Amino acid sequence: MKQLAQNLRTGETLLLDVPVPLAREGCLLIKSRKSLVSAGTERMLIAFSKAGFLFKARQQPDKLRLVIDKIRTDGFWKTTRSVLRRLDQLLPLGYCNMGEVVAIGESVEGFTIGDRVISNGPHAEMVCVPVNLVARVPDNVPDEEAVFTVLGTVGLHGVRLLAPALGERVAVVGLGLIGLMVVDILRALGCEVIGVEPDESRRQIANEKGIVAVNLANSTEALIREQIGEMDGVIITASSKSRHVISMSSAICRKRGKIVLIGDVPLHLNRTDFYSKELTFQVSCSYGPGRYDHTYEGRGIDYPLPYVRWTENRNFHEILRLLGNGSLRVKPLISNIVPLENYSGIYEKNNRSLGIVIDYSGRCEVGETVIRNPGDAFEVQKVVAAVIGAGNFACMTLLPCLRGKCIKYIASSGGLKAAELAAKYGIPLVATDYREILADNEVNLVIIATQHDHHVSITADAIRAGKHVFVEKPLSIDDWGITQVKSALQNALFPVSLTVGFNRRYAPHITRLRELLEGSPMNVVINVNAGYVSRNAWIHDNARGGGRLVGEACHFIDLIAWLARSSITEVCTNTPTFNGQMSSDNASVLLKLANGSTGAVHYFSNGHSSYPKERIEIHSLGRTMILDDYKILRGYGFEGFSEMKVNAGKGHREQFDRLFECISIGKGPLMPPEDIWNSSLATLAARDSMWTGSWVKVP
Repeated sequence: MKQLAQNLRTGETLLLDVPVPLAREGCLLIKSRKSLVSAGTERMLIAFSKAGFLFKARQQPDKLRLVIDKIRTDGFWKTTRSVLRRLDQLLPLGYCNMGEVVAIGESVEGFTIGDRVISNGPHAEMVCVPVNLVARVPDNVPDEEAVFTVLGTVGLHGVRLLAPALGERVAVVGLGLIGLMVVDILRALGCEVIGVEPDESRRQIANEKGIVAVNLANSTEALIREQIGEMDGVIITASSKSRHVISMSSAICRKRGKIVLIGDVPLHLNRTDFYSKELTFQVSCSYGPGRYDHTYEGRGIDYPLPYVRWTENRNFHEILRLLGNGSLRVKPLISNIVPLENYSGIYEKNNRSLGIVIDYSGRCEVGETVIRNPGDAFEVQKVVAAVIGAGNFACMTLLPCLRGKCIKYIASSGGLKAAELAAKYGIPLVATDYREILADNEVNLVIIATQHDHHVSITADAIRAGKHVFVEKPLSIDDWGITQVKSALQNALFPVSLTVGFNRRYAPHITRLRELLEGSPMNVVINVNAGYVSRNAWIHDNARGGGRLVGEACHFIDLIAWLARSSITEVCTNTPTFNGQMSSDNASVLLKLANGSTGAVHYFSNGHSSYPKERIEIHSLGRTMILDDYKILRGYGFEGFSEMKVNAGKGHREQFDRLFECISIGKGPLMPPEDIWNSSLATLAARDSMWTGSWVKVP
C-alpha cells in the first residue's frame, strides 16, 4: 500500500510502499477513502524538519542539554552518530482519516465490516486504529465532510474548556480550518462571534458564515477596543511565531475573561496584562480527555460517562452530529481534492489552500502484509535471519550491529518503520505479519526486538516453527511466560537454540575480566546511573514493559551470575519511597550465588546525566577489578595486568558475531538454557522481593 511520510532530518515528503498493517487486538483496520491535510500542523512539522541543526537545538533546549551530557560521557563522534540516527527517521503524516472497516481486531465490539468510519489514522491507503479513536459516520454525512471530524474535535475541546454561555461575545483568533469550525460551533451555542485574521481570503469565508472578521495586526489597544469592543472570551487557533497574539488577546478580553489556546504561539505572558484584568488562561490538549492515555487509547477502556462526559471519542460523535444537522458547515473550507499520487505540491510554502482533501482510489488489498524492496538482491547463506520489531533499539543498536549479515525480512506492526529500515539497510522483504516469516523455510534465525509483552508469544511460535531465536531482554515479564518458552524449547521438533540479549556478557572488557577472575568466589557491586524515564513511558506499564527493574536491570543480574560462573539462589530488593510512593526504578538488589559469591546491583534513575552510566567493582582473593563505563578496566593485585583502556562497547556486535558463528557451524547454543532460566527467574524474584522487602528464593 501507499503511505505519506516525512524525513525528520531533511523535511522531505515521501510516498512509500509499505505492507498493509494487521488488525491488532482492540483495533480496526480501515481502508481509506479520504484524508484531510491539517495544513498548520503538518506544514509546521515539515518546516521544522527542513531547518538546520542550530535552529532545532534552539527550539529544544532540554534535548540540547541531554546531548551535551551525552558528549561528556560517550564522546563527540558516538553522540553525533546517535543524534543523526534519531533525526534520520520517517514520521507518518496526517491524522484526519475517513474510510471503511475491512477487518476487526480481537475484543472490538460495535462495528461491522463495511462501516463508514472516521479516525485519526495517517495519510495511507490502509490504517490500523485503536477503537476509541474511531467513530461511525452517520448516513447523512458525506465522506468529504466526515473527514473534517478529527480536526473539528480539536476545536470543540477548546470550546468546552472556554465554556461560553448563551449570548456571550467570543473572539476567534486565527481563521484557519480549526478556527473556522470553532466559529460554527460557537454560533451553534448561541454566542456572538468575532473573527480575527490577517488573511483577507479567510476573513471573506468568515463573512460568508455570517460573522464579523477583522485584521488587528499592528493595532493599538485603544484601536482594538474601538473596532470590536471587549470579549467575554478568546479562543486562539492561530499558528504564529509572534508574541503579539497573546498580548492582543488579553487586550480584547474583558475583566475576568478567559483565553483558551488551541493553536501554536509563543507563551510570553505579560503579567500586567493578566493581573489587572484577572484573566484566566488555559491551553487545550488535542481532542479531549483520553488523549495520550494508553489505558484509554491503547487498551480501549472508556472513562465512565457520569464522571467524564466528553471524552475524545464522544467529541468525535458530537462533531459528526453537528455535521449531520448542518450546524457545522465545512464544504466551503474544501479548496482542493487531490489524488494521493499528487501529494508533492500539498506542503509547498506558497500553497495557500485552506482545506486539502486527499482522495484514495488505489487497489490495496487486506492480505498484502509482505512486500519486496525493489533492487535489493538476496543471496542465501548458512544463517538467514529475520528481524521482528523496528523500534528505537532495532534502529539505533541492533541493525547497525547486523551490517554484513544475511537479513531477509524486517517486520513491524505498522509497516512504515520496517519499510524505512529495510531501505536503509538493504533488507529485501518487509512484513507486518510475523507468521509469514515463520512460514519461510529459508529463514533459520528470528531476531525479536518488539515491546516486552510480545516476547514470549513470538519466541514460542518461532521455536515451534523450527527457528533459532534471539530475543532482546527480558525474555518474559512474568513467570508464566518463562514456563511457556521453556516448554516450547523442551518439546521442539527441531534442534534449535535460544539466546537472550544479555549482550554485556560478550563485551571485550567483560571477557578479559572474566578470564582474570577464573571463577573464584567474589563480591560484585554494579552501580547503574540509568537516567530518568517519564512515568508515562511504556516500560513502566507492568502489562507492556514489566517495569525498569525487569526490563533493564535484568542485564546486571545476569552479568553477576556470568562473572561468578554460578547460579543465583536468593535475591532481596530494597527501594526508596518518595512522597509515600515506592520508586521501582530506584532499587538495590542483593544476590546470593551457589558458589558463595555475592552481588549487588544499585540501579538508579535519580542521578545526574553527566555522571558515567555503569561502574563495576569486583573483589576476590585479595584482588580488585574496576570497570568504568566499558572504557577503562583497572586491576589491582593481578600479576601482569593493571589496565585495559579501550572504548570497545557493551558487547552487542560480539554477541551477534558469536551467535551467527554458532548457528553456521552447528556449535550448539551460545547461551546455555539453564543460564537463561536462572537469570530470568532471579529478575522476577527481585521484583517480588521489592514488594515484600524480604529474601526470595530463585526457583
